[in-house]
Amino acid sequence: MRQALIVWGGWEGHEPEAGARVVKAMLEEEGFAVRVENTTAAFADPAIAELSLIVPIYTMSKLAKAEEANLTKAVENGVGLGGYHGGMGDAFRESTDYQFMCGGQWVAHPGNIIDYRVNIVRRDDPIVNGIGDFAYRSEQYYMHVDPSNEVLATTTFSGEHAPWIDGVVMPVVWKRRHGKGRVFYSSLGHAAKEFEVPQMRTILRRGLVWAAR
Repeated sequence: MRQALIVWGGWEGHEPEAGARVVKAMLEEEGFAVRVENTTAAFADPAIAELSLIVPIYTMSKLAKAEEANLTKAVENGVGLGGYHGGMGDAFRESTDYQFMCGGQWVAHPGNIIDYRVNIVRRDDPIVNGIGDFAYRSEQYYMHVDPSNEVLATTTFSGEHAPWIDGVVMPVVWKRRHGKGRVFYSSLGHAAKEFEVPQMRTILRRGLVWAAR
């Protein structure tokens, strides 16, 4: 049986505990044995090198050097990494090795909670296959992203809330490699209720399964 670790914490505005419960159930339905921790000390455990998948749900906060080094080494050696929204894409802002591994970092969400569209750009990829473009209401993440990411979905900024970014096409969902490890990220999921959106939930579920070894 594949083993997964969810580590939740950080800023409460992203409802990390509730998100962790949803992701745990999702992974258990896929046949994983799931352990849940709520401290970054879990990343320093040498045993994470034997896992199939790690899911950080930990907006902001800080990662100790030993925790960062052990986590990134585990992924480089083949452990999968997957996550969503700020729990992965705005975690540990001071940890550049972590950001290098994830493939991106949040920097803004102009207008805060707004209506926007998500456009599927790799319709042949199993993670998004069968899912069409869809309307979404949440924070529209503006991110600094790695050009080596394999982008599966994007969103286009209207410029209504920041005129200078009118027309900017921003990745929303991507996958990548970090060493031998697979990495998956979706910027959707500001609040736990967003898991009720079928497209969001399906993309995340498929992405986490893809990332797991």
